[in-house]
Amino acid sequence: MLMGFASGMPLLLTGSVLQAWMTETQVDLGTIGLFGLAGLPYTLKFLWAPILDRYTLSRALGRRRGWLLCIQLALTIAIVGLGLTDPRQALLGVAIAALLVTFFSASQDIVIDAYRRESLADDEQGLGASFYVNGYRLGMLLASGGGLILADFISFGRVYLLMAACMLAGILTTLFAREPEVAAGTPKTLQEAVVQPFVEYFRRQDSVRILLFILLYKIGDTMATHITTPFYLGLGFSKTEIGTVVKLFGFSATVAGGLIGGLLILRWGIYRALWRFGLLQMVTILGFVGLAQVGHSIPVLGLVISGENLAGGMGTSAYIAFMASLTNKKFTATQYALLSSLMGVPRVIVAAPTGYLADQLGWSTFFALCTLSALPGLFILTRFRSWMATEAVVADGGPRKPR
Repeated sequence: MLMGFASGMPLLLTGSVLQAWMTETQVDLGTIGLFGLAGLPYTLKFLWAPILDRYTLSRALGRRRGWLLCIQLALTIAIVGLGLTDPRQALLGVAIAALLVTFFSASQDIVIDAYRRESLADDEQGLGASFYVNGYRLGMLLASGGGLILADFISFGRVYLLMAACMLAGILTTLFAREPEVAAGTPKTLQEAVVQPFVEYFRRQDSVRILLFILLYKIGDTMATHITTPFYLGLGFSKTEIGTVVKLFGFSATVAGGLIGGLLILRWGIYRALWRFGLLQMVTILGFVGLAQVGHSIPVLGLVISGENLAGGMGTSAYIAFMASLTNKKFTATQYALLSSLMGVPRVIVAAPTGYLADQLGWSTFFALCTLSALPGLFILTRFRSWMATEAVVADGGPRKPR
């Protein structure tokens, strides 16, 4: 959870918080929009992940903790550097500092994902993922909500210095954590670290189908939630009502969903959890159709947001645990970076035209379409039915299915 906090906290320091700072200093809207490109390292992190699999920086700390401590110190310095810039006078300096923050933040994500996979047994991945996701969301909440509130009382530069100090939680966690065992057969050369993770993955049965599943599993949920703020405003909800209900009910439901999901994965296994949480995600999207018919109603809004976020939190826990279970411990950083980069594609590409779709179809039809969009991912999941039997054998103490 503490590692999740360290991962989530820097994310919005180059997003909503930086946007608010630049808006306050009267940077034009077009330039603010271009700063979204600073987030590219999050989608390209698989390119340098092999280096983190191949080399060990510190024999004393080990392969994972050595890299993690170095990256966290660099990330802390980069956040301080971003806080010392001035959007009024040196936008190029702001852009460079923001890019450094996202580069080290994405690199930290690579190592933490690998650490979580290598430290936990397969049947612990779900619960571990739920704690990680909830810590991640707490970090995002501190950076966005806390950072923006603080900016009403102190300068944005000081806000960034305080956020840099919060990285101490991650640094101390790295120092006191246990280094996971190094799996046999880890790459001995950089060429092996670059080539072997991809060769090993694509030799597996259903490798391409699994990538398709990762792309499609949360596509309906992603499309629906991407455009909800204009939807709420169009129904007559005030910004205060939206902020209060979404933060109060939405955040609590997401945290609860992550914890409940993690516990249920221990009981059901990843395959059953993916099925049941996927169906629940699909059904809760229909709540937006109901809200569109009811109109302005705070109780209904709270119910819809709570249900959708509860299901989303459960689904995300299973989703992350599933991706972790796919990685070979010899190449954890590279393979997980590849899969998690792929996970972000729907958020960037598929969500882009949702505004046009909602405008053309109307809200009720649009959310019904989002509900149906969940079906292809669930259909692909039926092709992996053999996993269910494998998990049952593992639960009874039998052998695990070989890769």
